[in-house]
Parts: sequence; structure tokens; C-alpha cells
Amino acid sequence: MKRLATIILALAAMFTLLAACSSAGEEKDKELIIGIDDKFAPMGFRDKNNEIVGFDIDYAKAAMEKMGVEAKFQPIDWKTKESELSSGRIDLIWNGYTITDERKEKVLFTKPYLKNSQVVVTLANSNISKLDNLAGKVVGIQGLSSASDALDANPIKSKIKTITEFSDNVLALSDLKNGRVDAVVIDEVVINYYMSQEEGTFKLLDESLAPEEYGIGVKKGNEALLQELQKALDEMNEDGTAAEISKKWFGEDKVLK
Repeated sequence: MKRLATIILALAAMFTLLAACSSAGEEKDKELIIGIDDKFAPMGFRDKNNEIVGFDIDYAKAAMEKMGVEAKFQPIDWKTKESELSSGRIDLIWNGYTITDERKEKVLFTKPYLKNSQVVVTLANSNISKLDNLAGKVVGIQGLSSASDALDANPIKSKIKTITEFSDNVLALSDLKNGRVDAVVIDEVVINYYMSQEEGTFKLLDESLAPEEYGIGVKKGNEALLQELQKALDEMNEDGTAAEISKKWFGEDKVLK
């Protein structure tokens, strides 16, 4: 009898442990880790209280709510974004992530949700007024970004004296203001934000380097997550959630339908 009681108690303990593990697994599945560049205003950045805010942050939170999961934002080194995703340390790349053919070989993309261009910014008092004026100059870019790709594809690159890579756009713009670089290649969405914050500091060249579109990166092989996420984004377009978030950050509805 004691043996039977012992077996029953052991089985009960095992089932309790399995239930706990199952519950823990379910809880884990309710959270998605989103890799971001936390110095990429207005898409994702830290405000004066060091809180992570921005268009992509609000956009992601709204999508996660539709999906019934929690969003955990993980600042990453933007140069290692694809390896962070493929290793499973993050579930999504979501912060002004430009869709390119090269990146399509590494990740799955949602449909594009925002248009952008790579542009050249200089100081307002600079004598640089067109791309040809970059010949013999020092130009800053964020390393392993679409700005770098756009510059690589333009003939002016061969005439530039030095290309200086930065880990983020904040450092690049800081060096521009301090005179250590003559111009910076940067996302139009980003520099428009900084120009609105520091009126009279910068100017854009009329010629842009490359038009592009932003998408959200999902790990290769995870088509189920991609479909679920895209469904949430489509619902946000239909019910006006996406337009509301866009108007908050851009003053107009810029989200692609």
C-alpha cells in the first residue's frame, strides 16, 4: 500500500512539474523581443527621461496588442542585427529597417510600411550644395546601414576624400556640427526630425541618393510569425490605428497601405 501511495505521489509531482513547465513556456511565448537602434529618432530613441519612444515603438506596441503578446524592446548594435535575429536573441528587427535584396537573403520581411530616402545633410552655412561638391570632402555614415549601401551605389563615392563610419546617427551629426566631417548620408525620416528640433543648424541637398522602404525583419523559417504579424499590421491599417500613430509622430498619415 505504501508503495502504491509513493508511486501516486511521484506521479502527482511529475504532473505538477510538467504543468509548471508548460505554463512557463506559454508565458515566454507571450513575449516577443524586438531589436532596435535606440538612437534612431523619430523611429526609436530615448527621450529626456531615458524612456524608449518613437513611431516604431508605438507601432510595434499596437501590433503586439493585436497579437496578444508583450513587446520587449532590446537595443542592439545595428551592425549585428541580422546575427542577433538568426541566433534567436531577438525575434524581430523593427526600427527603420530598410528592405534590400541583400537583406532578403538573410531575413523574412513584412510588406513595406513606410517610404524613406537616403539624403545628404550638411551644416546650414556650408558651401556644399550638390552631390558633386562632396568631392574631396569627409563624409559620415552609420556603419552597415542602408546609407552605406546608397553611397556605395553612387559614382560620387570614388571622389570623396574619406568616409567615416559611426555606430549611430547621433554621433555622425555631432561630428558634423563639430566640423570633423563635412556632410552625413542619413535617412530622410531621421534628419527631418532633427531639423525640426534644431532649426537653422542643418540643410539638405536637393539630390537624394536612393529611395527606399522600411519593413520588419523576421527570422528565416518563421513564416507563421510573419503571417501573424502581417495580419496585425493589416488590421491596424483598416481600423485607423496606424494612421493615428503616424499623425502623432509625423503630423500626417504616411503609413503605406
